[in-house]
Amino acid sequence: MSGSSTPRAVRRAWCNIQRMSARVSTGVPRLDAMLGGGLLPGTLAVVYGATGIGKTHLGLTFAEHGRVADGARGIVLDMNGRGDSQQHDEYAARLFRWPLKAWTHTVTPMSEPYPPAGELDAFYSNALRWVGRVRDFQVPTPDGSFEFDWNWKATYGHALYTVRPFVYFHLAAGTRRVVVDGVEPMDAPADSIQFFMFNELYRTILHRDAETLGMEICLPVWKHREFIDAHRYEHTAVTTMLLVTTEETQLEHLIARKVASGDIGAVANTIVIMGSERVGNRLGRFLCVVKHRGSAMSDEIAEYRITARGLEFP
Repeated sequence: MSGSSTPRAVRRAWCNIQRMSARVSTGVPRLDAMLGGGLLPGTLAVVYGATGIGKTHLGLTFAEHGRVADGARGIVLDMNGRGDSQQHDEYAARLFRWPLKAWTHTVTPMSEPYPPAGELDAFYSNALRWVGRVRDFQVPTPDGSFEFDWNWKATYGHALYTVRPFVYFHLAAGTRRVVVDGVEPMDAPADSIQFFMFNELYRTILHRDAETLGMEICLPVWKHREFIDAHRYEHTAVTTMLLVTTEETQLEHLIARKVASGDIGAVANTIVIMGSERVGNRLGRFLCVVKHRGSAMSDEIAEYRITARGLEFP
């Protein structure tokens, strides 16, 4: 190793040590304690639980806490495609007095990239609304395989003209938290169009080099070079919480749940499960951490309640 590369390698190693020792608070002190202080920066946390168990409450709490911890709220990408509201705006308003507005700014190639006045106050997007199996959006090819239907690819590509600037301009403005909600249960996650889209989002947008992403959105680059250079950020500091709905409702069934092929949980750094169990003559809600790489974690099963103030632990 050359002498000039040694200091760089040392700096990278030191930055990695600092990143892994730092923590990202979920906004829920009890859960932070169970996570050994919080989530690790730049990682993916997956929360599994049945509908109505409180996942959206947890996700919004995590996003809102960015205002205190990072100086900017997190963004919420809702992948719900069934038309039944997840009530993000109602929950945000009631719990945090947060008027959760929808992002509408679209940036097609060579168009004016910068969001209009007030758009950076919009922290919600529902631009990726497809559900079902990947095969539902494919057509057979002459060689007997399958490829995405061109009409769907065009529609999906146009949706990305909204999603990419939504992510980029918020991260450039200081956001370091991303919540992805509305992911439906699937027997074979590898066949889910939602998991396909999330994988694309995570790899090619959320964790794309800031300069590269800026150059792809702000065209022509020479005209916007000053903005791109002035708004670089470390994508390795962006922490993501993915909320996945399960068919299993009971906590013991969620604990015993096997990670299927293509399940995002297999590569996630952290897994939290939320489920119900009968307690006497009532149904209790419980939460536990089943995976948390690179950190100590509690094996506690903690009961919580959903109140007008959100998630509360007795």
